[in-house]
Amino acid sequence: MAAMGSGRGTMDSQNQVQSDTLDRLKLLYPNVNEDETPLPRSWSTKDKFSYIGLSQNNLRVHYKGHGKTHKDAASVRATHPIPAACGLYYFEVRIVSKGRDGYMGIGLSAHGVNMNRLPGWDKHSYGYHGDDGHSFCSSGTGQPYGPTFTTGDVIGCGVNLVDNTCFYTKNGHHLGIAFRGLPPNLYPTVGLQTPGEVVDANFGQQPFVFDIEDMLRELRARTRLAIDEFPLPDEQGQWQQVLHRMVSTYLVHHGYCSTAQAFTRATGQPIDEDIASIKNRQRISKLVLSGRIGEAIEATRRLYPALLERDHELLFLLKCRQFVEMVNGSDSQALCEAGAEGAEAESNGVATSVISHVGRAPPLPANGEHPAHTNGVADTEDDERLNCDVDMPPAAPAAPASPSATPAANGTHEEGEGCGARASVERMLAFGRELYAMSQKLRQDHYHKSMLEDAFSLLAYSNPWDSPVGWQLEPVRREAVCEALNSAILEWQDMQWVSPVEACVSHSRELLRRMARASLGACAFADLPALLRR
Repeated sequence: MAAMGSGRGTMDSQNQVQSDTLDRLKLLYPNVNEDETPLPRSWSTKDKFSYIGLSQNNLRVHYKGHGKTHKDAASVRATHPIPAACGLYYFEVRIVSKGRDGYMGIGLSAHGVNMNRLPGWDKHSYGYHGDDGHSFCSSGTGQPYGPTFTTGDVIGCGVNLVDNTCFYTKNGHHLGIAFRGLPPNLYPTVGLQTPGEVVDANFGQQPFVFDIEDMLRELRARTRLAIDEFPLPDEQGQWQQVLHRMVSTYLVHHGYCSTAQAFTRATGQPIDEDIASIKNRQRISKLVLSGRIGEAIEATRRLYPALLERDHELLFLLKCRQFVEMVNGSDSQALCEAGAEGAEAESNGVATSVISHVGRAPPLPANGEHPAHTNGVADTEDDERLNCDVDMPPAAPAAPASPSATPAANGTHEEGEGCGARASVERMLAFGRELYAMSQKLRQDHYHKSMLEDAFSLLAYSNPWDSPVGWQLEPVRREAVCEALNSAILEWQDMQWVSPVEACVSHSRELLRRMARASLGACAFADLPALLRR
């Protein structure tokens, strides 16, 4: 038992280290999309010369050649090149042993550069060497740069992808710029040449000796200043009108009717949509955000005939959410049927687990308002979609589950659990069958299949709120459904289905992604959320 406990503790410790590493790298390089451009995390077992040996998760490098002449030099590259979206990339190498002569090089090289050489000796190769302190830039002849380094020293190599420069540090001290005009897609590289030389790499798995955060802050400030000082046309009033227009359309798009009217009075911006139409969308959005999907569907059909019949995928999305809200006990149709007093529950299978717990989520108050934080934000006066001036019919209150009701020995439940009525369960199962039949008429893809499987999986758990698929029951999940329905209504009315503000933000994000693909490092410091918070 002790051995098992020790093994489990080691595994937990390794998992924690891996999690900490991911978090640290994400903090250092938040704009890197590792699905497209993975970060260097270790040395490559394939992209190295034969005299190089690797150990300790491919982070330790040792020399295993003869070391007689410069022809015995050997190097290794990291697993991936440095992504431009890092903006500022940095790694450190600790000299475990300088070996016989300390002929070591730390630096960068492009893919395909000869690994039977120290970094810096060949074209598109750059290195800082320990035996003489010289920097080597695509040449066998070095230039005086910094101090020599030996056993116990920590040498850092940083790449500024905004200025395309490279600098080094020794034991936490900045040594100045070593190289300028660097090409893109360089790999961290180390080279060794004599027996006994051993180095360890830190690609961000551990805190660095050098304070890289200070340089990151400086680069962010520089990029922010460049954005703030970017020249605009002289017609400032025209730009102000454009901004007012964007704000106005955003308020109208999301149904913030009263705020939009107040903004119009203050700025003179016209509202293109009829106020009654805005309030209709506002009312439907409130129903969705309150979990009353069935009512939202009926209101949409009444106010916008043929919209849902034309858009089968949207209707499927709404119906899937309605099924989830039935499990949650929030859908008004489910709540109405839940009011029936006691009935004997089915004794096995999926239905039993549903009977046990459907409707135990906090009930809606009788006035139809949902508790605070329903849509993932605090319930404030400014949130007009939840607190609007549109008359709303009250939702039927959920029948509270009896505190003393517990599963009986034979799997049935005592009378008193109103939401465990047979009729409610049968309706839910029938609804699920209809939903499955609807899915068969849609194009069969992973998205629809996954959505249906996730919703149906809730029925497999006696307590779906604490299950692995319980995330579906979170009220914040209603927001995407609400936005999809709101956009569809606007498009149905031949209006813009996305607001200009959100289109502008989306375009900006895409621009930053394209800058990253074009190896423009400034994309790492254009903090879009921070600019929007100003």
